[in-house]
Amino acid sequence: MKGSLSRKVMSRELSPAERARYARHLILPQVGEEGQKRLRDGSILVIGAGGLGSPVLLYLAAAGIGRIGIVDDDNVDITNLQRQVIHATASIGQPKVASAVARIKQLNPEVEIVEYNLRLDVSNALEIIDGWNVVVDGTDNFATRYTINDACEILDVPWVFGSIHRFEGQISVFNYQGGPNYRDLFPTAPPPELAPNCAEAGVLGVLPGMVGTIQATEALKIILGVGEALSGKLMILDAITMNMRALSFEADPNRQPVKKMSKESIEAVCKSQIPKVVTPNDSMQITPNEFVNKKTNGWEPFLLDVRRQNEESIVSLPNTNLRIEHTSVPKRSSEIPNNRDIVVYCRVGGRSEVVANWLIQSGWDHSRVWNLAGGVHLWADQIDSSVPKY
Repeated sequence: MKGSLSRKVMSRELSPAERARYARHLILPQVGEEGQKRLRDGSILVIGAGGLGSPVLLYLAAAGIGRIGIVDDDNVDITNLQRQVIHATASIGQPKVASAVARIKQLNPEVEIVEYNLRLDVSNALEIIDGWNVVVDGTDNFATRYTINDACEILDVPWVFGSIHRFEGQISVFNYQGGPNYRDLFPTAPPPELAPNCAEAGVLGVLPGMVGTIQATEALKIILGVGEALSGKLMILDAITMNMRALSFEADPNRQPVKKMSKESIEAVCKSQIPKVVTPNDSMQITPNEFVNKKTNGWEPFLLDVRRQNEESIVSLPNTNLRIEHTSVPKRSSEIPNNRDIVVYCRVGGRSEVVANWLIQSGWDHSRVWNLAGGVHLWADQIDSSVPKY
């Protein structure tokens, strides 16, 4: 059994330094010396070194997990620091994996760290996840979660799920000792326009710490083989009221298990579960530089902001004509002219592309609808550095 360390625990006794470092573990009847050896012999893969990954990595390293893997392809940005506490201001611009490794080595230099400075996807998930005792999910998108789930089911590896949204967090354990998995709880993903990540929806900075610490707790319990894991339970944490509740769920007997299959078959399964807005008439893309150049030559498009009201209060692009939150566009579409060029923008270009494609599907002239590529962020890079990135 991968999750409960079926192989023999290392025979080497704890060193004096280890006894000192883990003294508070050694006096716990549920851990003791043998439990600490299990932690030292354990291996946990953490996918994502962001808001959730930060507390997970810090506490796993502090607890003495012997081998920790880190998967992330992103660089540290100043907007991360409000919640991604493993990184420092001096780390801005560095790969998150490198920044996390440096901090872990400061905390516990005895931990072996395996670095994956890449994005986990269906092309590499089986290779990366194979061989780890437990996987902890610190990602923020449905596509990666379904990929983690399927790879863990194929490889028989338990994984600890966590998600955050504004003031709410969710935690569960999947594929553990024959228990249900992610597809039993969430058979299909919602459309991407209805599932914003924390960059789009916002998140209270301490919430990932609360959720990530619970994830680390579940991972340690699995390695130690103690307590009752959150298998078949979805814990929901409301930071506004400080209420916590657990919803029970079971494996779906009608769900077709994910079997060992080819890369192409896995891709087909994942794509069938991850809806994506794709049309034969995708909107045209225009960069901020191209937009300004055309405006200089007399172009006068209708500039539509599809962000939320609180985002508008942070910054708006010059000469914005109208703001409608992207989910409200269908019911307010009569406010959007269909007899002139339209440029749609948002924070980084994702929501605006969804809206632009919807306009085209709904009858707006394809040749007159543009998505502002990169949104406000690319505008700050190309046009006006004083525009805040948030």
